[in-house]
Amino acid sequence: MNTSSQSLSSSNYNRKLLLLEDDPVFARTLCRQLNSKGFHCEHLDDVAHLLTRCAEFAPEIILLDMNLGDTNSLPYIAELRQQQPKAKIIVVTGYASIATTVTAIKSGADDYLPKPINLSSLLNLIDDSRTDRTSNQVTDESQRLSPDRLEWEYIQKVLDDNKGNISETARQLNMHRRTLQRKLAKKPTQV
Repeated sequence: MNTSSQSLSSSNYNRKLLLLEDDPVFARTLCRQLNSKGFHCEHLDDVAHLLTRCAEFAPEIILLDMNLGDTNSLPYIAELRQQQPKAKIIVVTGYASIATTVTAIKSGADDYLPKPINLSSLLNLIDDSRTDRTSNQVTDESQRLSPDRLEWEYIQKVLDDNKGNISETARQLNMHRRTLQRKLAKKPTQV
């Protein structure tokens, strides 16, 4: 290893990072990249052992994929925060919305990162000190959203208000349930 690589990873050497991700290829790739930067990376593919493993491993950084098949990692954030008060918790998702971002931050997450993940952006988030920066980003982004993205955000907010009940959300949006399901199945449009 050359000296420039050593100096780059020396600040991260042996920092424990727990990755909760159900995509095995993405998880292997990300863990390999993080290990090369000096992190001690562990991977879980479901929430079944999340709290137990966090208690045993005591990670400094916890990366949580929000959607894990039929499960969601958001309900675990508050307990993780209580169990690991000094850990940096970052929620990662391919289905980012303002409603879920706000829920994650209010539950105790430090940051929220949409997929695909850029490694340098992730490393910047990990090394950045805890600030209220995330809530400011949400406000700034909401001021420049496209109409399609605004629709996505509004649907997510109404769905969140209805605790995930698609039928009630469709009724409140005056939309057919199938139409709502099709809109929810699509990835959100970029800003």
